[in-house]
Amino acid sequence: MRHTDRHTALREQLIDAAECTIAEKGLTALKARDLAQEVGCAVGTIYNVFEHLDELVLCVGLRTLAMLETALGAAPPLEGRHLTETAADDLVRLALAYLEFAAKHTVRWRALFEHRMSEARLLPEWFAEPQLRLFDQVERPLAALLPDLDRDARRVLARTVFSAVHGIVALGLEEKLVSLPLPDLASQLAATVRAIASGRDELRAIDSRDRRADPRQN
Repeated sequence: MRHTDRHTALREQLIDAAECTIAEKGLTALKARDLAQEVGCAVGTIYNVFEHLDELVLCVGLRTLAMLETALGAAPPLEGRHLTETAADDLVRLALAYLEFAAKHTVRWRALFEHRMSEARLLPEWFAEPQLRLFDQVERPLAALLPDLDRDARRVLARTVFSAVHGIVALGLEEKLVSLPLPDLASQLAATVRAIASGRDELRAIDSRDRRADPRQN
């Protein structure tokens, strides 16, 4: 086997092993020594394959993002809305699919948000790109709701809506504020997203207020 083939094979083995650890036990359980022992290599070899452990964690995160992107894209229309789905319905559908994914893959989903790059490293572009694709799915119904909103403002708004949904899901699953059965949490999430979608004038105003408040726009 050529060196490049061995390198690629070992890289995939390490990502597989790290993925299993993170998915089952969480991010804090990931240790270089344990990974090396599992795949049968020296600890130093890991750092010949990956620049740092952050890179390995991000590779696992890429797989989680791909799973999430597939889940959101495959989410079926809301019951009774197959022929009449509106942009608000689309937002609700995405939010409920996000909740379902987080509830089903809670440990690896949390790892996406728990991970912090060490030594003030920046996220690489190859990791940011799939995140942007997820936001694109949120932008699609927002473009239908607010067709006059420019692209930059819509991007910011998509992140704001995602943050609201993520906060409800995270607090709900962790039962930080109140303990709700999953169907009840889904109902509360759907109602909140519909309330956001119905406030079109307020959503437009967010952009104008932000521009007035940002000195860089002056």
